[in-house]
Amino acid sequence: MAETDVFHCEPRKRTGTGGARAVRRDGWTPGVLYGGGEEPVAIRLRSNEVLKAFMHGRLRPQLAKIDVPGEDGQQPVIPRDVQIHPVKGFPIHVDLMRVNEKTRIDVEVPVRFINEDDSPGLKRGGVLNVVRHAIDIYAPATAIPDIFEIDVTGLEIGDAVHVSSIALPDGVTLVTTDRDYTVATIAAPSALKSSDDAADDEAEGAEAGEDDEAAEAAEGGDGEDSGDSES
Repeated sequence: MAETDVFHCEPRKRTGTGGARAVRRDGWTPGVLYGGGEEPVAIRLRSNEVLKAFMHGRLRPQLAKIDVPGEDGQQPVIPRDVQIHPVKGFPIHVDLMRVNEKTRIDVEVPVRFINEDDSPGLKRGGVLNVVRHAIDIYAPATAIPDIFEIDVTGLEIGDAVHVSSIALPDGVTLVTTDRDYTVATIAAPSALKSSDDAADDEAEGAEAGEDDEAAEAAEGGDGEDSGDSES
């Protein structure tokens, strides 16, 4: 289970570009708190807490908590819209959505492949070709999986992993249900592909040569037959 971040926040009186810049100068990150049947509220979050979550890959749709002054307890929230500075690469605005055990949302959950040493195909030099780095699911906001682990034990070159092979927790469903799409394949190494292509070309060349010889023989036979008829 991933660490649950707690964001301390304060109401933000000034909004707009000027207000956001002033908030950042004071060491805070501007944001908006919304959802839960309440009106959206402009807030500011401690930048060090936001940056820590971002650097550890947790500033994405996963359960966190927010500590709001004047309110009892910590509210469960989900980071939804995170704006990143285009040059410096750190968060400059964060939207948080209030959630509870009844809230269900669409989220992307990353995949991780395990037991690669137990894949005969990879041992032979095959390449793990990842088609989908994340799976779209529909899940309770308070029970979003951190990651999906996919076991590649026993997979040979040419084998594929489909989304149907992923075990989903209770209450979690796939967003895409009309097809069993491919998540990853064990592809042949380039050297093997090259040798196979060369063998195919050689076989095609041999077949073409045999066809040419047969055609020449047929043409020669026709010529002799016509000569005999003239004599």
